[in-house]
Amino acid sequence: MKLLEMIGLPIYEVDTGKRIGRVQDFHVDARWDIEGIELEPRKLFSSTILMVPWHEIMACGEDAVMIKNKQAIQKKNAVDIQYTLMCGDHKLRDLPLLTPDGNQLGRVVDVYFDHNMGNTIRGLEITDGFISDLIEGRKWLRVTDVLTIGQDAIMVPVDSEQRLEKIITSVNG
Repeated sequence: MKLLEMIGLPIYEVDTGKRIGRVQDFHVDARWDIEGIELEPRKLFSSTILMVPWHEIMACGEDAVMIKNKQAIQKKNAVDIQYTLMCGDHKLRDLPLLTPDGNQLGRVVDVYFDHNMGNTIRGLEITDGFISDLIEGRKWLRVTDVLTIGQDAIMVPVDSEQRLEKIITSVNG
């Protein structure tokens, strides 16, 4: 499942069936684990962020995210967030992938995870630009422990270019 596909999904309480918000972003740590889901802000200029820790999420479906009840929602200061997918100073989206010898493999467009296997990110969807996406398609790189999230780039081993896989997409099935 792609994390971008989950942005905007409603979040419901299983206990009451009440909708408590929508997914705005994802919090990720340096080990490539999803820490939690950030909810859309209720106040425009708030210094705290509402989030649901990953262990409080009961299910992630195609149509909704389910939590037991609203007690799962926590407040978090923005400075305490390591990385996000979309927003803030330390977002993964658009970070370049660089090898130690100075080659750029592309930029992060999306992140893949398998909710049946926990909260670990499994792969990165990479773009090399609009024209390249049209001609060659986007690529996918499996996340391993040797990929390092840096301040301004994701550092990957020199052989990562050989490990890039084409993304197979199908229309109508």
